[in-house]
Formats: sequence, structure tokens, C-alpha cells
Amino acid sequence: MSEAAGKVALVTGANKGIGYATAESLARAGATVLLGARNAQAGMTAAAKLASAGLDVHFLPIDVTDRKSIEAAADRIAEDWGRLDILINNAAVSPEHGVPPSAADPDLLRLTYETNVFGLVATTQAMLPLLRAAAAGRIVNMSTGLASLKLTSGRDAPFAFSRLLAYNSSKTAVNAVTVQFANELLDTPIKVNAANPGLCATDLSNGKGRPPSEGAAVAVGLALLGEDGPTGGLYGDSGQVPW
Repeated sequence: MSEAAGKVALVTGANKGIGYATAESLARAGATVLLGARNAQAGMTAAAKLASAGLDVHFLPIDVTDRKSIEAAADRIAEDWGRLDILINNAAVSPEHGVPPSAADPDLLRLTYETNVFGLVATTQAMLPLLRAAAAGRIVNMSTGLASLKLTSGRDAPFAFSRLLAYNSSKTAVNAVTVQFANELLDTPIKVNAANPGLCATDLSNGKGRPPSEGAAVAVGLALLGEDGPTGGLYGDSGQVPW
């Protein structure tokens, strides 16, 4: 039997890109997947496509920037499934246009943090009672190597070229949020980790990179960690990524 069989998973921002690939991978592994999206038409279309392939996928409306939307999603999960085994916080935005940090628009930082950080925290808080109701909940926060201070600091750092102030710093904040929740939940069966999917061909990367399914594999692996798995870290294809 698959490790995902019988589990209920929510993936936010899952109507396309890495989120969609993650939803599909979890469903193919045997999970019941709640495909979260703020755009109802896009979400229903994506869920219907996976369901037509025989996968147990259901569209769940959720806008992570809207507290009422988050609460409604949590209420529906509680009513229809009674618990949540896996939460993949994937929803994110990157509205920047390649300007240096000195020219970054503070309003774009606020907009980015509203989804990438505040929305992630609000969603996690709302879903936590449902994760506690599961035997061993798993929370995976989608991050990036661009959030690593070690990998972006200094002239010779591998990702020093990236000057996306709002996006990169918001994901660094996601890493810190991951640690905070992991520490709070250390004495529970719940594990909280961040995933570095690498550069994948999505709208955020303008279609550059590897197939989203390869990046999704990182998140899926963390979602299906066993009892002896790690918590409170950032992980990619080759293992732990430095903060």
C-alpha cells in the first residue's frame, strides 16, 4: 500500500505549475487531494482534469489573502473529511520586474508578503486543528534556494545574481516561519519543513527550468516523511539546503 493511501492533502495555489504537479503526484500516490485555488474557474478545470484521469482530486476554493476564504476552506475540510494529513503551502506571487533592491517598490513588497508570508501563516493556523486531528500531520512550505542567506551572500555565492528583493526575502521569511512552527510542534507527531524545488518551468520563472513534476517530487517527499523524518529544515533534491 502506498504511503499516501487514505491521506487527505491540501495543496494551495494548485491550479498550475508546481502546485498542480504536486497535487497530481500526491493523488497518483493514493491521497485524496484538495486542489486549492483562488480562481474558481481555473481550480475547477484543473481538478476536473485530474479527476478525469481517475484520481481522487477535489477543487477547494481558497484565497490565502482572505481570512474568510481560509476559514471557509477549513470548515469544509472539517465537515467533509474531518482531518487534514498534509498541508502544502504552495501559493505564491512574484510581481517584481527585475529592478535592483534600491529601486524596489515598497508596495510590491507588501503585496508579495501578503500572499507568500502572511497568507501562509494564516492558512497554517487555520488548518492546524485539522492537522492535529490526523495521526501524523505534515506541513510543507514551498521555498527556494534564492531564500538561502548562505547561497545568496557575497560576490561568489551561487545565487548572488538574483536581486528579487520582495520574492527572495519573502521566502527567507517563509524559512523562518517554518522553523517557528516546527519548534512549537516538536512534541507532536506533526513535522514542518520547507521545500526547495529548484528552477522549474512555471509562470514565475517565465517557463525556464526543469519540469514542474521534478520540483514537486521534493515537496511530495517531505509530505510523506516517516516518523523518523526531519523537521524544521529546508530540503532539496540532494538533501538539506543551508539557511
